[in-house]
Amino acid sequence: MADIFSALTPAEWDAVILSLRVASLATVLSLPVGLVLAVILARTRFPGHLVLDGLVHLPLVMPPVVVGYLLLLALGRNGPLGAFLERTTGLVLAFDWTGAVVAAAIMGLPLMVRAIRLSCEGIDRRLESAAGTLGASPPAVFFSITLPLMLPGIIAGAVLMFARALGEFGATITFVGNIRGATQTIPSAIYENLQVPGGDPAALRLTVMAVIIAFAALLLSEALARRARRGERR
Repeated sequence: MADIFSALTPAEWDAVILSLRVASLATVLSLPVGLVLAVILARTRFPGHLVLDGLVHLPLVMPPVVVGYLLLLALGRNGPLGAFLERTTGLVLAFDWTGAVVAAAIMGLPLMVRAIRLSCEGIDRRLESAAGTLGASPPAVFFSITLPLMLPGIIAGAVLMFARALGEFGATITFVGNIRGATQTIPSAIYENLQVPGGDPAALRLTVMAVIIAFAALLLSEALARRARRGERR
């Protein structure tokens, strides 16, 4: 494994570091949104419920390139939201690594919401009712009963989100391009190396790195989930 690390070129390390930054930020920023959406979809019923469910899961069934193009239309410098953000905050998302975070978050959010929602739906509502009967307020019930019981699902959702963000390619390359040292992530670097003669060794090194990172994330997820389950049994 040490040989793989030492064999990476500075440009390849840039792609690895940027991928980790994008995936981590996309996961952290999506977690509150994913948690709220999961609880709403699991616990409430309203006229627009089916529409919201469809919108949340739409990126799963749409071609990633289409998602990236829609982001470019909406958040590009000439798009309505993109022009507004640049005018009011100076933030430019298109063809910048921050745009890669947005693209990764949108593509990974459905997986996070689904995992958390299933965890929420599996909670025994009688436990919450008992806590309410004993005088606990709804927020207290949620934070002391519901949220801890959802923790394994939250961890699973976060890992799925991270892995999806780490491997995101279509929406990212369409929205932010493939600029070395600026927007080039592991998937786009692999793609670039496969297009040039003699690029196979670099593509293989980056592929191995992606596998190592994803496997480490899975191991960490399993360890955290086991700890959470032991905490529930106590």
